Amino acid sequence: YPKVAQYMEQTRVKARTQGYVQTAFGRRLWLPDITSSRAPVRAAAERAAINAPMQGTAADLIKMAMVAVDKWLTAEGLKSRMILQVHDELIFEVPEEEVPVMKQKVAELMAGAARLSVPLVAEVGVADNWEAAH
Repeated sequence: YPKVAQYMEQTRVKARTQGYVQTAFGRRLWLPDITSSRAPVRAAAERAAINAPMQGTAADLIKMAMVAVDKWLTAEGLKSRMILQVHDELIFEVPEEEVPVMKQKVAELMAGAARLSVPLVAEVGVADNWEAAH
């Protein structure tokens, strides 16, 4: 995959030059070891530099979604509660009567957390436990 290799090399160079990389939303990860004379230390910083923009952007997105959902839950006065985040998933305790509105609105809020050049998609599962909701 030549474009992936190109991205990786450009990211290494940019990280060495700037001393940091950043997410799509501007959050920075500083990489003091990116210019280390010790190869293993420098290689670890390079791996972090390559991973951080994508992984960090995903983390930013889920945080933005959490804030949007929390504001909506508060404004609506619902009994549903956000109880856990696992990577790119949010887990809620939801009274049976609130399931339809939660399914619709949480998916909408998560998918609308940010505007990117690709669409964000959010799926909702409902079950008595997290495993069954998949």
